[in-house]
Amino acid sequence: MKNLWSGAEADRLVTHYAQQGHHADVALRVYTSRLLGIEPALVLHGGGNTSVKTRLRDVAGDEVEVLCVKGSGWDMGNIEPAGLPAVRLQPLRRLAALERLSDEDMVNAQRCNLMDASAPNPSVETLLHAFLPHKFIDHTHANAVLALSDQPDGIAICQDLYGNEMAIVDYVMPGFLLAKAAAAAHEQQPGVQGLILHKHGIFSFGETAEEAYERMIRMVTRAEQRIARVSVAVPAAAPVAAAPAADVLPLLRGALAQQLGDGRHQRWIASLRNGPAALAFVGRADLQQAAWSGVITPDHGIRIKNRPLVLSRPQPGALADWEADTAQRLDAYAADYRAYFERQNARVGGGRKQLDALPRVLLVPGVGVVAFGKSKADAEIAADLAETTITTLNWAEAVGRFEPLSEDHLFDMEYWPLEQAKLGKAAEAPLARQVVLVTGGAGAIGAATAKLFARHGAEVVVLDLDGEAAQAVAKSCGRHALGLACDVTDPQAVRAAFDAACLRFGGVDIVVSNAGAAWEGAIATLDDAVLRRSFELNFFSHQGVAQNAVRVMKAQGSGGALLFNVSKQAVNPGANFGAYGTSKAATLLLARQYALEHGADGIRVNAVNADRIRSGLLTEKMIASRASSRGLSEHDYMRGNLLQQEVTAEDVALAFVHQALEMKTTGGVTTVDGGNIAAALR
Repeated sequence: MKNLWSGAEADRLVTHYAQQGHHADVALRVYTSRLLGIEPALVLHGGGNTSVKTRLRDVAGDEVEVLCVKGSGWDMGNIEPAGLPAVRLQPLRRLAALERLSDEDMVNAQRCNLMDASAPNPSVETLLHAFLPHKFIDHTHANAVLALSDQPDGIAICQDLYGNEMAIVDYVMPGFLLAKAAAAAHEQQPGVQGLILHKHGIFSFGETAEEAYERMIRMVTRAEQRIARVSVAVPAAAPVAAAPAADVLPLLRGALAQQLGDGRHQRWIASLRNGPAALAFVGRADLQQAAWSGVITPDHGIRIKNRPLVLSRPQPGALADWEADTAQRLDAYAADYRAYFERQNARVGGGRKQLDALPRVLLVPGVGVVAFGKSKADAEIAADLAETTITTLNWAEAVGRFEPLSEDHLFDMEYWPLEQAKLGKAAEAPLARQVVLVTGGAGAIGAATAKLFARHGAEVVVLDLDGEAAQAVAKSCGRHALGLACDVTDPQAVRAAFDAACLRFGGVDIVVSNAGAAWEGAIATLDDAVLRRSFELNFFSHQGVAQNAVRVMKAQGSGGALLFNVSKQAVNPGANFGAYGTSKAATLLLARQYALEHGADGIRVNAVNADRIRSGLLTEKMIASRASSRGLSEHDYMRGNLLQQEVTAEDVALAFVHQALEMKTTGGVTTVDGGNIAAALR
């Protein structure tokens, strides 16, 4: 493992944070925490922790000895000084004299001694940092160290490798008792450079930030070198045919969706990993036996459960049989989980509330590793942890035999309130767990719609003929949003775009078929080519989008919303606008046809009837032309409605979001035109 320490960068951060009033010790702690946090072989997604003991002034101006330790919710890879809450050190050290300390009292003692009452909760391993004497302390979940310690004889392997340089601590659940055990191990070997926590991770110490960091890198490198003595090459996956992942993922997503009543479902967002290592692992002939029966480090259990679900290979042309087999395996997994909970809850005397019994990681031969989460961000975390588990398990098997913690220890961690608190309890946004696909997404209405859906919690796919513009809109919707170039008049391009959405998120729940354009001209003299071009974009493309939406939504089996952007022209045509109005009228009836035929599938189909929205369709030039044809100023033309207010793209976006949230309306039209009785539906 490469040592990334840079004296120049360390000095720069010391100067930078000094200008903000932060102590040099804190600046250096930030620097090396980041060095550790950006290395996925050491730390993933909020794991690990670091600390520094220093002296700061309290509100009265008195100098106080404090422990600045990583706070809950912060990631070491991008930590700031605010992520290292300062806790008065001496009161914490006095706790070492106690024989017992409840989790509640431990957390309370830590919070009561914060220098800033508004700071985040200090790490659950704060007392371990406090009870040890060293100035800088680093803790990671290094894969290589776990591969050696997650063995039946892991303690002996680590003792042989590290000798007197590292003290070995047998597994103890994090908290007060682990802090006591770590302090006792150090007292017995006061000259050690760190600790190996059996089946948990590694600590390194130092009187400087550089020394603690260097020791961490050196000790992890030694573990990597031990593993490198044996072959750990990842074999290539056997080229066995499997159904396309884009067809498989919606079926999986539907299998995991939970009915909530009234046509509502609790859905999950997917992350697919199908690189060489993932495909090789799921392609193993002994996959059922090879799949892990416990996580590599205990806090992974809250993200990916303690084991994955192994599925059969989805054969091309036989997905119905595979879907039935998957349902049976899911039922068996859930039954096993409930049995696990019941026996473990009885062991601890009851009182625990069972979490959901769904797997977070599914191993699909020929397809890859599929992880699920409440959001794309959560799914990516679960997928990262699954891939790390595979890497570490492969290393462990090369050295000996992978052996995780016991079921008792795994349950205690999975149901530990302090660990569950890491996931947060904030209420989900109204459209969380939903995937929305918007066509014409780079235009005014499409962009406003995509952004509003993102603000309501949806995962977003933006399609537009202009791929760069689609990507720009997607970027504004969040780092996981997908922007794609797509000519919606090309059926193959539309199919490919929906497949890409399924590969990114697992499926599609809401489709806003919005792409369109307008051509002017008197209908009696209109060139047939213009009329056909209008129908290709304003009618047939909507049909192609709708066909794919229904295909994916039916595979998921959890309903969905198919929303069309029609126009006031569909019911109240304007002069010289026949090419647009006739095609939009056809699309309005298309929406009603889909509502009629797919209500039984739980697919709600509605339309938005908008008028006079500034956009790429209604350009400034066209506004001038339409206003002139009515003898109006442009100002009065845009406000020519009962409310005498201009209607915006954001108003249309609100209508689409409303339709997505409304569960018991289908075949409806929402008018967004400021009021136009002539265009009212009859």
